[in-house]
Amino acid sequence: MRFLRKAWEWFDARTDASKIIGPVMNHPVPPGTGWKYVFGSATLFAFLIQVFTGIALATAFVPSAGQAYESLQWITHEAFLGRLLRGMHYFGASAMVLLVGIHMIRTFLTGSYKFPRELNWVVGVVLLGLTILMGFTGQLLRWDQNGVWSTIVAAEQAGRVPVIGAWLARLILGGQTVGGATLSRFFAYHVFFIPAVIFAMVGLHLALVLRHGISELPDSSRPVDPRTYRSWYENMLRREGVPFWPDAAWRDVVFGAAVVACVVVLAWRIGPPLLTKPPDPTIIEAYPRPDWYLLWYFAVLAQLPPGTENYVIVGAPVLAGFCLLILPLLFNKGQRAPSRRPWAVASMVIIAMSVGVLWYQGKRSPWSPDFGATQLPAHVVQATDPQIAEGARLFFEKGCQYCHAIAGSGGQRGPDLTYVADKLTEKQITLRILNGAFNMPSFASSLKPDEASAIVAFLDTRKLPH
Repeated sequence: MRFLRKAWEWFDARTDASKIIGPVMNHPVPPGTGWKYVFGSATLFAFLIQVFTGIALATAFVPSAGQAYESLQWITHEAFLGRLLRGMHYFGASAMVLLVGIHMIRTFLTGSYKFPRELNWVVGVVLLGLTILMGFTGQLLRWDQNGVWSTIVAAEQAGRVPVIGAWLARLILGGQTVGGATLSRFFAYHVFFIPAVIFAMVGLHLALVLRHGISELPDSSRPVDPRTYRSWYENMLRREGVPFWPDAAWRDVVFGAAVVACVVVLAWRIGPPLLTKPPDPTIIEAYPRPDWYLLWYFAVLAQLPPGTENYVIVGAPVLAGFCLLILPLLFNKGQRAPSRRPWAVASMVIIAMSVGVLWYQGKRSPWSPDFGATQLPAHVVQATDPQIAEGARLFFEKGCQYCHAIAGSGGQRGPDLTYVADKLTEKQITLRILNGAFNMPSFASSLKPDEASAIVAFLDTRKLPH
């Protein structure tokens, strides 16, 4: 300890570091700032996990269309601690999204965005958007089928923006289609540009916190009045304030360490997300899925009524961002206590429930093919005719069962065909298979006549028992 003290004194004498760190550690905070105030600093801990693990991964990752997938496989299965680092990077991103969301919810419910902390909220909204962008750009760097098609879907959505849509799509893809330029561009965004902006925003956010102080606990008897609030707050800190370190900061350190420990444990026990197949431009039918924190938005887009896609895809994010940014400008004074702001609490409950329901639907994604479907068992087929048995086998092998369920086995993307013969004649079934229908491809070019006849013969047996 004596050596460390002398080393610090030597360093401080030459840098005056204590004059910078001292005011930060000793600045007073309101009394009663308990565990619900730890989520902002915990988000910073999660971001630092991303920085350190990202640097380690970048030393082995090859941002080349021909080598990116193989380099990730090598990192995961052969590199020393590679699997752990990839897992920490993935779960660290999840923790960052979750924590920044909880922090913003706490800030909203306690009215901490009101005067004089309006810019703190605006910077927080920007950081939320940057966090989601980090997750999105990182998904492509896996350079698998899911990541590539997710980027194509995002570019297609951006292309619907009026006037500048085509330019935005080219900006995302780095050209007219996904390729090596796209990967290089996303690598630069993910590793250099977005983290640099996040560091700048975090620095500005912390500076604003030091300038305006941490918001005190809301009190229904003391609404915010911009004319008197600042002098009242400063007098309250002089009377009742406690130093940030160690009176309040110890909770930040403990909770931040717990976040790091959880990320390490999850990475060790579960590991990174599995890579799907390498990107293949010849596979034009793909059903990409975003990471868990965007599954609710995935559900929204999947269930949009025809004709409304452009309005929702373009309008919803713009409207949501506008509302979040303008909130502290419209409501920067008055009550902060949740008990006196029932509409704020009700709106948060409605939003949380809606996102939860949509997330569950996105997790189930009944509109997507079920590639894990298994072949129909014999007791369901109940075929003595060889042609019918062959039709049941082809129904599975040709992918029909991925979208259509029979007796509870199969996907939900298309209609249930358990009793299809009670609804369609043999001729109608044949025409539907060969010509296709809404949201269903034509199989006329991919089925031989005897294969089509076998599938039709099998489906023609699917009737209610009499």
